[in-house]
Amino acid sequence: MTQFIPSKAHHALGDDFFDAVAPADFPQTVLRHRDQRWAGRIGLGALDEAAWLKHFGRFEPLPGSFPEPLALRYHGHQFRSYNPELGDGRGFLFAQCIDPVDRRLLDFGTKGTGKTPWSRGGDGRLTLKGGVREVLASEMLEALGVYTSKSFSLVETGEQLWRGDEPSPTRSAVLTRLSHSHIRIGTFQRLAYLEDTQNLTRLVDHCIAHYYPDLAGAPDKAVALLEAVVAQVARLGAQWIAAGFVHGVLNTDNINLTGESFDYGPWRFLPAYDPDFTAAYFDETGLYAFGRQPDTLAWNLTRLAECLLPLSSIENLEPALNTVWPVFREELPRQILRRLGLQPRAVEQDGAFVTALFGFLSASKAPYEQFFFDWRGGALSTARAAQSPSADHYASEAFRPVADLMEAYGPAGDANLDHPYFARETPRTMLIDEVEAIWAPIADSDDWNLFETALDEIAQMRAGYGIDP
Repeated sequence: MTQFIPSKAHHALGDDFFDAVAPADFPQTVLRHRDQRWAGRIGLGALDEAAWLKHFGRFEPLPGSFPEPLALRYHGHQFRSYNPELGDGRGFLFAQCIDPVDRRLLDFGTKGTGKTPWSRGGDGRLTLKGGVREVLASEMLEALGVYTSKSFSLVETGEQLWRGDEPSPTRSAVLTRLSHSHIRIGTFQRLAYLEDTQNLTRLVDHCIAHYYPDLAGAPDKAVALLEAVVAQVARLGAQWIAAGFVHGVLNTDNINLTGESFDYGPWRFLPAYDPDFTAAYFDETGLYAFGRQPDTLAWNLTRLAECLLPLSSIENLEPALNTVWPVFREELPRQILRRLGLQPRAVEQDGAFVTALFGFLSASKAPYEQFFFDWRGGALSTARAAQSPSADHYASEAFRPVADLMEAYGPAGDANLDHPYFARETPRTMLIDEVEAIWAPIADSDDWNLFETALDEIAQMRAGYGIDP
């Protein structure tokens, strides 16, 4: 049996980085979701429901980790406006552990666990609908090959919440997510804002020790860390594009040091390719639109580079920062071909293929996810694609350049076309109307059948794509 390996690594940073807090005392705790795959992987799979709710509904400490939860301190740019009043305002770092499989540090971060010193007048709570949406987002993204946080636990908490953007009162919940880092670009921004070079140095050393240990001997640790984070974040941007995903709120406090996707508020998946498609109704200028996400990530990484100036120099940091676009240009074809189950060729050929593919998707407005589903394995799926609801798109002249270039690509060894998932007529998608349809019976009659069915179909999709958690 896998043993749980606790950690308290974040304590070593010192009290300047966090505030010890107490979780809210909820009227009830009803388990709505647990990620049993990851629970088993890290040694918590044998917890019965009562023990699970004790730790992830009441937040009694996990043995060997923090005796009290930690609300972390950070700043950040929100829609390009700097805010020095941020921090964990409705969540905290509950515990840490070591993954027994790859020995990496894992954080249990929460959402909806009550007020902290950084709540800024908010109630510190999470709506049940918000929790359901986060579970659906993280499960879907993992199945599509995006490096995402995991929605480890969702517990309904029995309170009535009033929110201006949805019918109120609405039900409440607490979410626990599992990720590799709770440290954000905003964590560095706070120290730069305070001109706290001593703690900035400590933070760089901490990140290298726990997230990038191969960089321990680097002559300029700030530059080495920046280049590593740039590579991870650029890869994430390429994965979002390949998945047709729009995060919606790409503030600097929502980009962490391990390049994971997390904190799913007004997210969306594309119905069809549209660079101007936005997720948040309040994103009136389209700052975080689908096609602008890579630019936004580069902007956020520039803010990280600025924070590191006291520890290095512009001459050294700028070349590391400028690797963002070469990495993204290399990663985007790789992620597109991975989604299609095709073997990469030369860089120039792969780039030309992706350019033709997006040209077709832009001109035709063919359903985004349907295209990747239909053409999994390339030419091997010609017959499947001919039976698709999008078959007329593929019979058009607009598709001819894509088809011609695709002929040169062989299927990858993990194309997996004999999996039952690829016998479907349409892929599992998670468009906004589908999310609302899943939520409606929960809100109306506490019927979770559509939610569980969606998770079962996502699990089948994950197996079909061969995604190893």
